[in-house]
Amino acid sequence: MPPEVARVLIVMPTYNEHDNVPIIVPKVLGQAPGIDVLVVDDNSPDGTGKVADELAAADGRVHVLHRPGKLGLGTAYIAGFKWALERDYEYVFEMDSDFSHDPRHIPEFLESAQEHDLVLGSRYLKGVTVINWPMSRLMLSYFANRYSRFVTGLPFTDTTGGFKCYRRAVLEGIDLDAIHSEGYSFQIETTFRAWRKGFKVGEISIIFTDRVEGSSKMSGKIVREAVWRVWKLRLMRLIGKL
Repeated sequence: MPPEVARVLIVMPTYNEHDNVPIIVPKVLGQAPGIDVLVVDDNSPDGTGKVADELAAADGRVHVLHRPGKLGLGTAYIAGFKWALERDYEYVFEMDSDFSHDPRHIPEFLESAQEHDLVLGSRYLKGVTVINWPMSRLMLSYFANRYSRFVTGLPFTDTTGGFKCYRRAVLEGIDLDAIHSEGYSFQIETTFRAWRKGFKVGEISIIFTDRVEGSSKMSGKIVREAVWRVWKLRLMRLIGKL
């Protein structure tokens, strides 16, 4: 675990997670006394924002950032990262709110973060540690990782996963305003920028479980963006812009 003086923020974007948020937030907070949670809600029609406000009113470690509409996962994380930097958090997490990411892994991330600047939660570090995904979704994820690694040169087993822990120095160093990716490509780009900046990137094995409540936000648009975005990153690297 990090020193007690270090502050930890879990950024959790939400859109229609009314049933999941009141259960997962207390589980996240229970992992360590120094953890705060920031729910970034995109004006969920199901009232997720109101539920998050109630949690915040009951516990000072819960915070809510309301956005006017569904603006995308990447911009939600960027908004959360900037919020964290303004408030001097040392460790900042990306984490889903649908229980696909198990809060029990948080202490493992923080332990690894003592030696790394960015820690990736990998579904493929020790075989395939994915539960309840249909084979089509698993194959899409697996080959998306192989493809992104081939194009970008990233030497990590899971470049598209969304369970990650950053030291604040990484978020200060990768130019958040230059990132416009969403979904898979957002995860690839943030890791790529950190790696190219010379930050030390590590991986830990996580168990990923498909959501039980709500519906997946995956779409064809997200996949198509990732297909071409990795080539843009490669080109930027070749011409010296990264």
